Amino acid sequence: MHLTVELVPSRCWFSNVRDHVSQSDWDKLRKASYKKAGYVCEICGGRGEKHPVECHEIWEYDDEGFTQTLNSLISLCPNCHETKHIGLAGLRGRGEIAKAHLAKVNGWTSEQTEQYLKLVWAVWTERSKHEWKLNFEWLENLSVHIKPKR
Repeated sequence: MHLTVELVPSRCWFSNVRDHVSQSDWDKLRKASYKKAGYVCEICGGRGEKHPVECHEIWEYDDEGFTQTLNSLISLCPNCHETKHIGLAGLRGRGEIAKAHLAKVNGWTSEQTEQYLKLVWAVWTERSKHEWKLNFEWLENLSVHIKPKR
């Protein structure tokens, strides 16, 4: 499986599953994800030192209807998780580390990595121009109660 970058549109920042469910539901969801993955990263097979894996939300974006739909959760090592959120990594001064991890995991040259990131940022720029609706049907199908934040 390739490592991809998933830049959340700026108008959706600080709105994630943890913000829309109870702490106990979030704990159940993330721990089930870890267990299903065998406590290793589902992309690179690695583990973190402090936390073996972290829970990442997989979203699908409808660029015509401007709906952000939660599709699943995945367990990632901290390095892959940081790379998924490379924009945040950059704000934290770790952008080059995340970029290097992206290239390493995917077996890309620095040119291939730069080309890919250019495309990712172009998509992010366009998506950030719009307001997005959230679709948590995946969680509702698991009988998880949603507390709307926005």
